[in-house]
Amino acid sequence: MSVRTRTRRTAAVLLGACLLAAATTACGPDNSVSTTPKAAASTPASGSAAAPADKPATGSVAKLGDTIGLKGTEKSNTADVTLVKVVDNAEGADEYTKAADGKRFVSVQFRIKATGSAAYADAPANSAKVLDAQGQGYGSTVAETKAGPEFPVPANIAPGETALGFITFEVPADAKLDKIQFALDSGFAQQTGQWKL
Repeated sequence: MSVRTRTRRTAAVLLGACLLAAATTACGPDNSVSTTPKAAASTPASGSAAAPADKPATGSVAKLGDTIGLKGTEKSNTADVTLVKVVDNAEGADEYTKAADGKRFVSVQFRIKATGSAAYADAPANSAKVLDAQGQGYGSTVAETKAGPEFPVPANIAPGETALGFITFEVPADAKLDKIQFALDSGFAQQTGQWKL
């Protein structure tokens, strides 16, 4: 294991532990899963106003390309998270990075926009998971793939700014992926966004 990989893993674990301690008091019965995407701002016809970008799209379920507005444990911590790309059976970044026997890498690209009054400062890899058709969830793994650059650990995004990065998962070779989830505060926020594949 490279020094860079060990450092990132240690940073992610420490950040997760800190956020767990902070979030434990905030977690309660009000947990929710949001599957409704935000409506894209439309180009107004002459004389009409644009549709507000934060108004939910009615009757739809979030899927690839959609954005979900998420809340963290603090009111100042909110973000718009977009599922940008899914690279199934992603190839390791070098000849040493390979999925374990009977498994495959899935790299998922997210765009995160800090929409709150505070900066988004988190380890996005701790915030995401993939679910298969049976409902089995898989957390991220520390593996770089040729899909593209990962998020830095931690990712620090100023209010109003965005960041783009991949998160990689190691799943069974025969798993049929069904959903992808993301929650702020290293996955401990009460609200989880969910995209259907």
